[in-house]
Amino acid sequence: MKLYDTVYQEAKAEYITQKSRFIAHISPVDSCDEAKAFISSIKSEYKDATHNVPVMVVGEKQEIQWSSEDGEPQGTAGAPILRMIVERGLTNLAIVVTRYFGGIKLGTGGLVRAYSTSARLAIDKALLSEVREAIVLTYEISYSHLAQIENISKTGVFKIAKIEYTDKITLDVSGDIDQKQSIIDTITEVTAGKCKLLKEKSRKNKFLIDSD
Repeated sequence: MKLYDTVYQEAKAEYITQKSRFIAHISPVDSCDEAKAFISSIKSEYKDATHNVPVMVVGEKQEIQWSSEDGEPQGTAGAPILRMIVERGLTNLAIVVTRYFGGIKLGTGGLVRAYSTSARLAIDKALLSEVREAIVLTYEISYSHLAQIENISKTGVFKIAKIEYTDKITLDVSGDIDQKQSIIDTITEVTAGKCKLLKEKSRKNKFLIDSD
């Protein structure tokens, strides 16, 4: 089950216009605290910069949206970046766009373009990803059923995440949470009911979104 879209990894991008240098850093995050820590680290690294403009969007439904202009004219820096992120449907990420002033004023429109362009370049470098909720089921089965379960896993119904060999076999199978009952039914059928479901847990899986 799809939860949300975000960026796949941390990234950095630079953009220069009218002698002003813009450096955008972006990172996926799982919480406000993580976003704040990332923003703080970038501000510390570029403490000599003219501006460090921070933006964060957190929550599966973009519940938390925050930005600052950091001294730039109202609505010219953090606000347009935040708007772009929200409109693209992205969440659980933090961005800081650093500016070193080059001596030439860019004007309101120029600032909006420069900050938005810098953020967009960082997003492109970070790549987009889809976060889905998965289920992990831990089973105890006999050795006689392993080969058949491995063959079924190759069809994509589920994946075998881990196998432990003792007097019996313990294995973790994972798949989309929407397919939970189908996975349980398949394992039960293959083993003729001679399997033991030891535990289950959910987790988030991140998949790159094909840009082609």
